[in-house]
Amino acid sequence: MDQKQKTRGGADDLPPEIDLEDEAAEDVVEPAAGGPDVTFTAIDWTPHAGDADGMVGAEVIQTLVKRLPNAPGVYRMMSANGDVLYVGKARSLKKRVTSYAQGRFHTSRIGRMVRETSTMEFVVTRTEIEALLLEANLIKRLRPRFNVLMRDDKSFPYILLTGDHVSPGIYKHRGARSRKGDYFGPFASAGAVGRTINSLQRAFLLRSCTDSFYENRTRPCLLFQIKRCAGPCTGEISHGDYARLVAEAKDFLSGRSQKVKTEISAAMQQASENLDFERAAIYRDRLAALSHVQSHQGINPQTVDEADVFAIHQEGGQVCIQVFFFRTGQNWGNRAYFPKADPALEAGEVLGSFLAQFYDDKPTPRTILLSHGVEDQELLAEALSTRAGRKVSISVPQRGEKKDLTDNALQNSREALGRRLAETSTQARLLTGFAETFGLEKPPVRIEVYDNSHIMGTNAVGAMVVAGPEGFVKNQYRKFNIRSTEITPGDDFGMMREVMQRRFSRLLKEHGDAPQTEGAGEASPTEPGDDIEDAGGFPAWPDVILIDGGQGQMTAVRKILADLGIEDRVVAIGIAKGQDRDAGRERFFVKGRAPFSLPVRDPVLYFVQRLRDEVHRFAIGSHRARRKKEMVKSPLDEISGIGPGRKRALLMHFGTAKAVSRAAVEDLVKVDGISEQVAKLVYNHFHES
Repeated sequence: MDQKQKTRGGADDLPPEIDLEDEAAEDVVEPAAGGPDVTFTAIDWTPHAGDADGMVGAEVIQTLVKRLPNAPGVYRMMSANGDVLYVGKARSLKKRVTSYAQGRFHTSRIGRMVRETSTMEFVVTRTEIEALLLEANLIKRLRPRFNVLMRDDKSFPYILLTGDHVSPGIYKHRGARSRKGDYFGPFASAGAVGRTINSLQRAFLLRSCTDSFYENRTRPCLLFQIKRCAGPCTGEISHGDYARLVAEAKDFLSGRSQKVKTEISAAMQQASENLDFERAAIYRDRLAALSHVQSHQGINPQTVDEADVFAIHQEGGQVCIQVFFFRTGQNWGNRAYFPKADPALEAGEVLGSFLAQFYDDKPTPRTILLSHGVEDQELLAEALSTRAGRKVSISVPQRGEKKDLTDNALQNSREALGRRLAETSTQARLLTGFAETFGLEKPPVRIEVYDNSHIMGTNAVGAMVVAGPEGFVKNQYRKFNIRSTEITPGDDFGMMREVMQRRFSRLLKEHGDAPQTEGAGEASPTEPGDDIEDAGGFPAWPDVILIDGGQGQMTAVRKILADLGIEDRVVAIGIAKGQDRDAGRERFFVKGRAPFSLPVRDPVLYFVQRLRDEVHRFAIGSHRARRKKEMVKSPLDEISGIGPGRKRALLMHFGTAKAVSRAAVEDLVKVDGISEQVAKLVYNHFHES
């Protein structure tokens, strides 16, 4: 389906119960990535709520429900401070919201949600399919705390065979498909893509270099020498022969692997009969590489060509959803998700909500296999078919190979959740021991660890890593490029002051004051979604901050916290390297206590060392990246109007940026793409005086 499908709000489109004066805005559902261009627009409106001022819970819902239409749509339940508590869809808004107004709730979760509701907003759609798609879109965007939420929504990697170059290359690709070429995937992880590309390079000798690197080669690179590239850049292979290699790679990735292997095997046999044993050995190595690719793909089904397999397992109040990806009859990996969901929800309810969010911005396969049936399964299949522009089937297989695939996914889901529960239990014991060691009333929920990295004060970077009950929370990591010109190069105290100032000033601005606490544990939210949480459902305010440094560092940190008025609300702990900088002899600095050390074999000491090592790794990596960027920086980058193309032309003509700076206008004009005006611009930049 290529045409755009729209529903426009207007006087004739509105149910009779809706007053046009209530129109507030328009919500637009964007097309899914990789799918056809399908959009719709719906009226976003809120009934007159003047009579509901001061009311909360079922009382305010009873006031709002009187003017709701018997039409499909999406509703949002809002708290008093404007946070979205829950997003839901309904075939009839009036009937669904009436059920909340009656005050009879099946679970404590729904009761708590209704009691916190201060107002509601509604979006009327033309069909229930549009309501389902809009609901998933809003849940991902608003992240309401009473909905099932995906915690890991990173895009999937693909293999790209470019189509805009005379010698196509093979690359790992993630993100929008803006470049012309053939995309194969999704793969479960970047590692799976990397391994597959490495094997495909050995099998088909495709290049993986950038186009600019290709254009500037005068002799084959190392990949040609180790038989990982055919060397099209320097004419080691003709364009026609290279095109045949590319065609074979496309066939293999498109599922015609047996055909490719048969052709290579025949060519190997022919070369052997012609006594061309060197060429026969090349074909033999290519066949071995193809076998290596398939041997690492695990189960390769015989009757399933394109499908995603979902299996869910619940245990210990947590949920794991395992997803396997099958394309062109090959297993392209699996990934485990641990969505945030109320323990009272049934497996089918969690899986149904997860599926709608999962495919909100991802291409949909032709077949989706589930371990459990989901609510509105036919409606979801119809909605995904509308997005994809072709039929999408959703089923719970009962027998045969498809049932074996879901059983295998379910087994993987059980094992993944078992490992996570074991890790969480260990982490919980460590956090409890941490609280006892440092005198906290409760185990901390968010620990922030800080460190600086620089070389003689150059390219200074501050780093922050975050840990919680489930280990390191990498999407919360932050780096701080030290910007102050008043800091003496190498002044670690001054750098830490800047990091603390910037971090907590922004935290106060974005999340308000820290909660008043008796001890660090009280800083943890008692319910997910408190106003101290960030958008990901993880506390924004730290219970504890660990500083890699001794008494001097702690003095600088405590002064900043005192200036911001939060010194007594965040526990700050300093970790100083012990005598001879030996691990195990660290000294800890806590307010109100004399510096102390922990026993060498104390598990809490190992835990703190692991936190410190992680912030070291992150800080050093950030510093190296900044230093590398500075090292390759060119004076030409500072000239407005000189882009990559002109920069390349100047360097190719003159050799170095220094030679460009010495060139006269007459010499600059001789470079392809450099006009007299641009030449004067370059000349004036280097000769301002």
